Amino acid sequence: MVSECRKAEFKGTIHRLVNKWSRPNLLIIDEVGYFPFDERTANIFFQVVSKRYENGAMILTSNKSFMEWGKVFGDDVLATAILDRILRHSITFNIKGESYRLKEKKKAGVFPTKLTE
Repeated sequence: MVSECRKAEFKGTIHRLVNKWSRPNLLIIDEVGYFPFDERTANIFFQVVSKRYENGAMILTSNKSFMEWGKVFGDDVLATAILDRILRHSITFNIKGESYRLKEKKKAGVFPTKLTE
């Protein structure tokens, strides 16, 4: 997403990119917050969410709590605006517990039982 935003900014086609991501009936964005957004990408993401929130479905996954989204987007006010739109018509699922992938690795004896930081 960040890469596409940078390319669009360089080419001067950000409006096209926002329209492209606003068109599908369902937009799926996996791992929101895995990498922090730069300022431009965060603003483009806000534009997409704003354009879609009354008109198109979205599925977002994240390992970050909503309280951490200010850090993800680099701006608490922007994160609040994004969450305001996303949560208005949403159903949220909070899944807690061990990663399914890591759990399977541990069962197979391929992964240590404790991760070190």
